[in-house]
Amino acid sequence: MDAATLAGIIMVVSVLVMLAVSVPISVSIGLGSALAMLVFLPMKGAMLTSAQKLFSGANNFPLMAIPFFVLAGNVMNNGGIAQRLVNCAKVMAGRMPAPLAQTNVIANMLFGAISGSGAAAAAAIGGTIGPLEKEDGYDPNFSAAVNICTAPTGMLIPPSNTLIVYSTVAGSVSVSALFIGGYLPGILWGAACMVLVAVIAKKYGYQAEKRVPFPVAVKTVMAAIPSLLLIVIVIGGILAGVFTATEGSAIAVCYSLLLSVVYRSLDGAKLKKILLQTAETTAIIVFMISVSMIMSFVMAYTKIPDNIANALLGFTQNKYAILGIMNVVLLLIGMAMDPTPAILIFTPIFLPMCLKFGMSPVHFGIVITMNLCIGTITPPVGTILFTGCKVGGVTIESVFKWLLPFFAVTIAALFLTTYVPAISLWLPRLFGLIK
Repeated sequence: MDAATLAGIIMVVSVLVMLAVSVPISVSIGLGSALAMLVFLPMKGAMLTSAQKLFSGANNFPLMAIPFFVLAGNVMNNGGIAQRLVNCAKVMAGRMPAPLAQTNVIANMLFGAISGSGAAAAAAIGGTIGPLEKEDGYDPNFSAAVNICTAPTGMLIPPSNTLIVYSTVAGSVSVSALFIGGYLPGILWGAACMVLVAVIAKKYGYQAEKRVPFPVAVKTVMAAIPSLLLIVIVIGGILAGVFTATEGSAIAVCYSLLLSVVYRSLDGAKLKKILLQTAETTAIIVFMISVSMIMSFVMAYTKIPDNIANALLGFTQNKYAILGIMNVVLLLIGMAMDPTPAILIFTPIFLPMCLKFGMSPVHFGIVITMNLCIGTITPPVGTILFTGCKVGGVTIESVFKWLLPFFAVTIAALFLTTYVPAISLWLPRLFGLIK
């Protein structure tokens, strides 16, 4: 057995054993990779290389966008905007079947696009609109299912920290292109759920409400515009070339703080709590990225990605079959692992293989993110699933049968996005971000 094969076995076994005994995934990846280095490097060389990779992983300018977007999202989450967005979404839902459920879908898309967090959207929007749905006679399990299955759209619709992480791991992939590329898949996901909600509403008799008077509708939309302007300012500035995605994240913080002053929704105690939450979230993400650089170094030496790619290509040369297999694997991975570590581990494995048959790295980034977003609403590790159940006051067992048709339409949207590259690439090409 050569050194590369032995190092690969040691890394994989070490990581799996540490995960099995509940060692945090970041520590498991870092220690397992460092142990594997001892096969082909002396102790001093392995430790120095590990330290260098940790530093180089964190010393990345695009990563500066993560703490700023997290901070902006936390400020907006505590800024009393959920009710404004729900009211705006009710106007947009109009007289659709099950209008409150449709409102939940639209509000999750809007709120997720502002906060960049699916769990935050599920908590804020679900907590606001859930009681209204209960008063109107909606089944709480149906309401919770709608909230859970549409909250992840905010992880696709920019700003998205998940796409920033992918950009860092993939290397030389434009964050701006990924941001713009996420719009149509995110909207497709939301639209598919809205169609399903309409079908269920017809079956269970959830009728449309009375039309909102035009003056009230105008007033409601105007009240939400200051919050929605964050999307316009950040994404518009990036597209216009006024600033980069990283600079846009800092502008998002300034704007959200200004808005909180206008709304008088933020005091010193809240701001302190928000800053601590932001520091904790950022530290977790950046440390995970840093230790993944050690793993990437070992993977490059052991040629694990090449071996997996060759095995798959030896099984079939059909790129559509390979994409299907990749989706199935990523869906299963998403059920057991959060999106950030999954992207850090599996991007170096699947991306080179996809590039071999001409898949755009932007398209792949959207596909892997969409797969792992579905994982956030599936047991046993789905963070949004647990958040949505807690907010909705339901159990996973009772809500699960309502989730099944939503799983079906979201997976259909995933495969449509996978096999129709234009869904991810049309807007980035339109704005000249990719060729």
